[in-house]
Amino acid sequence: MLHHPLGPQFAILFLACPGVLAAQTFVGVSATIPDDGSVLEIPLIASGLPATVDTIGFGLERVCITITHPLLSSLEVLIVAPDGTTGLLASGQGEASDAFANTCFSDDAAISITNGTPPFTGTYRPQGQMGVVNNGQSGNGEWRLHVLDTSPGADAGLVISWSITFGNEPAGYLALHSSNLPIVVIDTDGGMIIDEDRIIASMGIVDNGPGNMNNVTDPFNDYQGFIGIDLRGTSSLYLSPKKSYGVELWDAAGVDVEAPILGMPEETDWILSANHFDKSLMNNTLTYHLARAMGHYAPRHRHVELILNGQYEGVYVLMERIKRDPGRLDIAKLDSNDISGDDLTGGYILSVDRDNGPENGFVSPYPPAVSGNGQHTYMEYRYPKPDNILPEQTAYIQAFIDTFETALAGPDFADPAVGYRAYADVPSFVDVFLLNELSRNVDAYRLSGYLYKDKNSNGGKLHMGPVWDYDIAWANAYYCEGANPAGWAYAFGDACPDESQQVPFWWPRLQEDPYFVNAVRCRWNELRGTLLSIDNLETYCDSVALLLDAAQQRNFTVWPILGQYVVPNPWPYPTTYAGEVQELKNWIEVRWAWIDANLPGDPPSCSQVGLMEVQGAALVESPFPNPFTDHIMLRTGTEKIQRVELMDALGRVLFGTGPFLEGGNMQRIPLPALAPGSYALRATTARGASSVFLLQH
Repeated sequence: MLHHPLGPQFAILFLACPGVLAAQTFVGVSATIPDDGSVLEIPLIASGLPATVDTIGFGLERVCITITHPLLSSLEVLIVAPDGTTGLLASGQGEASDAFANTCFSDDAAISITNGTPPFTGTYRPQGQMGVVNNGQSGNGEWRLHVLDTSPGADAGLVISWSITFGNEPAGYLALHSSNLPIVVIDTDGGMIIDEDRIIASMGIVDNGPGNMNNVTDPFNDYQGFIGIDLRGTSSLYLSPKKSYGVELWDAAGVDVEAPILGMPEETDWILSANHFDKSLMNNTLTYHLARAMGHYAPRHRHVELILNGQYEGVYVLMERIKRDPGRLDIAKLDSNDISGDDLTGGYILSVDRDNGPENGFVSPYPPAVSGNGQHTYMEYRYPKPDNILPEQTAYIQAFIDTFETALAGPDFADPAVGYRAYADVPSFVDVFLLNELSRNVDAYRLSGYLYKDKNSNGGKLHMGPVWDYDIAWANAYYCEGANPAGWAYAFGDACPDESQQVPFWWPRLQEDPYFVNAVRCRWNELRGTLLSIDNLETYCDSVALLLDAAQQRNFTVWPILGQYVVPNPWPYPTTYAGEVQELKNWIEVRWAWIDANLPGDPPSCSQVGLMEVQGAALVESPFPNPFTDHIMLRTGTEKIQRVELMDALGRVLFGTGPFLEGGNMQRIPLPALAPGSYALRATTARGASSVFLLQH
């Protein structure tokens, strides 16, 4: 709240002066909270207020509620102004059989509702920006209390009473004016964003380029047009008050259009990821950066700041959704007539995930690594989508996965001709294994575990990836050993045998094959001094922290969660953003050392024929000079190099060139003018194998 500089005793005298409006309270009626997932909005008519409510003179000061519910933590409670602007009061607070008992929300309260104790009697700071409704609109009209039960099916609750109070000490809010990050502005024109069903909205993006500030008042110069928008996420959808959104670019008629966004290839489907659980704001982007640098497709992304319906929402990651597309996961397209021959063999995208029913995927006949409670491995159709995939196509991909699993489970599983290697792309399995283990991803292998298969004429083997959903990796989960720097993520079932989603038997079985074990060790040895070195990992963390320095302060002002428990954060909870970044770096150092000391395998075997397919170091010799000035020298190996790219510490490609002559040649590669710092050089062959080197300038 904004207070008079002369203190409360002067404010009392001032209120007595003629022409100054006294505080006014309006009381709403009671109502039953539905338990079917629908929203309750209780209307209340306010009248006799000034023509405008704002943060300076007169506006909304306080909201009070009394609510009972059998599962209070499932409730999302907001105040909705006459113009449709919403202010979040509380979401996910309390436990079973708790209540909001005479709970009031005010900006100047000493304690946030997130640190309160049920039944929350007294006055608390709201969880969001209640004062955003004081935006210059008229206070007269219909106000609404919005209540949503995010876990429907339990007994219905009851709003017993609620009230809103207006006065001379109105609630304030943080308004974004400028940022070094791109600014994304979305307006739903009063529409409510819901799960699954998209609503039409407008979106504009301001991006004046690296090194330039972006202002809210600048014209939209990256994208300006219509979108379809919906809520996205599974557990995060209900556990996080800061929502993630799916965005589809539309024309005015709601038809999909494709456009490039923030330097990323044109497409129609995008995601605005909230990353609320991840206070470092970089767990996902770190993983995607590493995967791309290792030579695989992973979602391109940019950190942005979001304004939604006039309200500042904080730092988001605008990123690509995993899709089959020439600019994303470039595998063959399956059409409705592709039901036989080579056309039937690809491409397909699946994910190991929660069981979503036989119409959306299939269950493996082979139980997961731990299945004492009847757990099973379920694979969901991602491309073609369940609504589009044909019976011939489901039969084919199920049969192929079954063949792969049968070979892996069989007595000759390590035989290169008849074992799993006849069906699996080993390098992709190796790299996903290293990323999952280095990050100690508690969801690794068992949730959001993508895999894909291209046509037989394009290689036709089963690939692991793209990597996806690492916000509770990198020591950001307290449960199932998720924050322990020692131990293997693939042994998840040893820590949590009762969890319903378990790791497929594939990963423990692969540890029984010396070829795979050696391949992992060889790949680690190749990258441990470059891309996966502690210095490079920490340089990335520091680069993102510097990029987000101003924006994170705004983010954590709107979402004041630093120093507080947010599911599923492990203890301790750093009280500053710098502390979050340092904690991440400290854990990486310990985890890295444990991996380095405990990875099995026989390093000399890396020179054997047959392991060369997973040893990218054979592609090129180490570039020189290092540090470089205006060029580097690069000698290719036995293969033709299709492309060489130079990336900054954030994974952005700054320069690319190629293809080069056949292997064995020395190449002089001129480089553009660059700022001093750390860079990564990636050399890629036509078959997709890559080698990455860390350079200094």
